Amino acid sequence: MCGRYTLFTDKEYQDIRKIIRAVQEKGHEVKTGEIYPTNPAPILVWEGKETVPQAVKWGWPKFQGSGVLINARAETAEEKNLFRKSVYTRRCVVPTTGFYEWDQEKVKYRFILPHASTLYLAGLYNEFQGERRFLILTTEANTSVSFIHSRMPVIIFREMIDTWLEDTEKAVHMLHWQQPELHIATQ
Repeated sequence: MCGRYTLFTDKEYQDIRKIIRAVQEKGHEVKTGEIYPTNPAPILVWEGKETVPQAVKWGWPKFQGSGVLINARAETAEEKNLFRKSVYTRRCVVPTTGFYEWDQEKVKYRFILPHASTLYLAGLYNEFQGERRFLILTTEANTSVSFIHSRMPVIIFREMIDTWLEDTEKAVHMLHWQQPELHIATQ
């Protein structure tokens, strides 16, 4: 599960700074720092013939009771009525500077992609009462994460962003790719 992630804007996070600037130029604000469910955050979507950033709230409203759905299992998203159409037509990428997981003693760890300042996560979006919302796709954790948690986000490499957003056949295949090894941030 991915229940929090980071969106740092320090000088070394040029990709994130560029995405946030593009969203702000459209007149929208997004939260930075530690991102919680229901916070507005930038996502990347396919519009026309290009990838564009948008400010969108994290979490799909639950239809039974309060709260939000923040994750969907990549292994079964294609089969579930709630996610199927989004898998085929409303994919997004969630730019981050890492995500958090907690161990059984409630110690928080931030996972990052080695040698990259930005970690891109696979997501889906949908419209709810005229408001766009997103969630993050997760998969079984590989050995770099599994000692902390059994799930991890589906990682999209920077060079595969347009493919994930635009090419449905390849995107469905990417849901089942082996995930890259991650590191725990020392800061």
